[in-house]
Amino acid sequence: MIYIVIPVFNRKHFTKECLLSLRKQTNTSFKVIVVDDGSTDGTADMLAKEFPEVDVLFGDGGLFWTASVNMGIKYALQHGAEYIMTLNNDLEAAPDFIESTYKWMAQKPNAILGALEMDAATREPAFGGEIIDFKLNKVRYLLQELPKEKQVGIHLVSQLPGRGLLVPRAVFEKIGLLDQDNFPHYVADYDFTHTALRNGFELYCNYDAKLYTYPEESGERKNRQSKSIKNFYNHLFDIKGGGNLRDFTRFTLKNCPSPYIPYYLANGYARRIFGYILK
Repeated sequence: MIYIVIPVFNRKHFTKECLLSLRKQTNTSFKVIVVDDGSTDGTADMLAKEFPEVDVLFGDGGLFWTASVNMGIKYALQHGAEYIMTLNNDLEAAPDFIESTYKWMAQKPNAILGALEMDAATREPAFGGEIIDFKLNKVRYLLQELPKEKQVGIHLVSQLPGRGLLVPRAVFEKIGLLDQDNFPHYVADYDFTHTALRNGFELYCNYDAKLYTYPEESGERKNRQSKSIKNFYNHLFDIKGGGNLRDFTRFTLKNCPSPYIPYYLANGYARRIFGYILK
């Protein structure tokens, strides 16, 4: 059975819609774990009254994304989970999402599978996995390269985000949990998938498993929309900053091949600093 771990902090309306979409699945062979990290908007009461089938764990508000996910993963492993999926609350699953996950899980039982992200507003594909080139500091977005008729099935990638990330138990047993010490909020999912890849596990994006996302609701997107000196600082240094230089540096030193580190760091710093200003 799949155990789905969803970290939340407030935004109970998103959590509710996400859980309702999971209730509508054509395959109901899964268990949901919500990790509520100190929500103050009535999330806990809503979960208790409206979603009694969900297991709820609680943090004190200081876990952030990675430690929240790790808490849920530990709980799932203790309860015998063979597969664990990380899922954000600001998305909705297509009715056959779990069914499509099981389909390819059976074909690739030891692989890590990501999901195809659809824009909830336009209902069009928005993200389908990445292939990174450390030497040139470039990322290829697979969705942009695939013709419409090939945007089905699974496709090899080199890194995946934590939105709909399915991980076999064997991966955790070999490489451990996500690195919450170095990456408390962002980048931990990408670091984890790179670590898994180096340890012999394949990564695929499953284009048959669709998640509907709200990209405009991300904290980093809102930060960019309202530019200021404070937001620029937060972008580069805050724990929730999308261009966090500390996280980028740690990710590079841990995952980039040594010969390419100097250029990768310099290029990446420039992109994060000037990209915020120019975009």
